[in-house]
Amino acid sequence: MTEKNNGVNPAPSGSDYIVIKAKENGVQVIGLTRGLDTRFHHTEKLDKGEVLIAQFTDHTSAMKIRGKAEIWSKHGQLESES
Repeated sequence: MTEKNNGVNPAPSGSDYIVIKAKENGVQVIGLTRGLDTRFHHTEKLDKGEVLIAQFTDHTSAMKIRGKAEIWSKHGQLESES
């Protein structure tokens, strides 16, 4: 089976994933761009119990998480605070 690109650059092979589980309503996940000027490029709002699986890509160099959430990555697990 082949995938369609639809004009979107795929993530580089071996890109890291993180898993974010909201522990309260209104947790914000904010994606930040790569390059000379770091900017916000995407936001998601999660309600309690929702899970987001996110990936670092050619465009996403960092993620900011606001609110109480559990975060898992290849580096371990941590919990953000409200």
